Amino acid sequence: MARPLRFAYKGALYHVHARGNERRKIFFTETDYHKFKAYIAGAIEKYHCLVHCYVLMGNHYHLIIETPEANISKVMHYISGSYTTYINIKRGRNGHLFQGRYKSILVDKESYLVELSRYIHLNPVRAKMVEKPEAYTYSSYNSYITGKPEKMVTTDLILGMLSRQRKEAQKEYRVYVENGIGEALKNPLDNAYGGIILGGERFIKGVLETIKVGYSERAEVSQRKAMKNITGMEEIIEGVCRYFKVSREAVVKRQRGDIKNITIYLIKRHTSATNNEIGELFGGVSYSAVSKTFQRMLERLQTDLELRKKIERIESSMSNVKG
Repeated sequence: MARPLRFAYKGALYHVHARGNERRKIFFTETDYHKFKAYIAGAIEKYHCLVHCYVLMGNHYHLIIETPEANISKVMHYISGSYTTYINIKRGRNGHLFQGRYKSILVDKESYLVELSRYIHLNPVRAKMVEKPEAYTYSSYNSYITGKPEKMVTTDLILGMLSRQRKEAQKEYRVYVENGIGEALKNPLDNAYGGIILGGERFIKGVLETIKVGYSERAEVSQRKAMKNITGMEEIIEGVCRYFKVSREAVVKRQRGDIKNITIYLIKRHTSATNNEIGELFGGVSYSAVSKTFQRMLERLQTDLELRKKIERIESSMSNVKG
């Protein structure tokens, strides 16, 4: 089976999530939760990673992990493998405990870390297991609001984003999290670019550069095609922005007009992106709307010389469509 794409570099920060096979339980007793935490602590000692947040639910878990040594795969193999072996021996079972490999999303610390930590810490509240997040035992939340943080949880980064004074930061964090109780908070992970990068435009472009130098060719990965599509789409958008002297936001959020239509046409022509992928890029445009736009552009190009010249000039500026 093809493996999901992993980005690994020094200082990378990830949201990691795994669910029980067929959505079944992965924690059966209180001891199991403590054992899983012990394996997290073991990974910290062995691979020098940092754990900023965690929440362990009945059939899944969430972690925010930073890897100073670019070794996320080793970290997660140790945690998941050790815990699976423990459960299999304890319960006399065989086979997979988790539903496939863990899912990881690369996170921009500056843009999403604090918001993502709140969303994770409110998991037990949204699941109606507790009324307040501090009442849930198997979470890092209390490390953030009390003076007694768990040894395995690193709180300095997130609290430091709120205030230089630790006590003040703890108060601000509590208020921030509690303000989300009862609110229909959007999952920040829904904004993940390509499903694996969560961050601002500059951060995304920086990560995509690793693909352009061949990162995605190092192994057979299930998302390679999708990420190549993203790389191609981004270069086309940049070409359109340069030609029309507009921002990226102006291109992808434009409701109508030649700029949007030209961009859709070029993406359809020069990448293998699906209509759905293109539609998502433009904020949820339907499959059929993308198809109709492309067909209309093909028809116009047969008679509109000026439009044809615009497209040729844009194409000539982009390396991925030359030659």
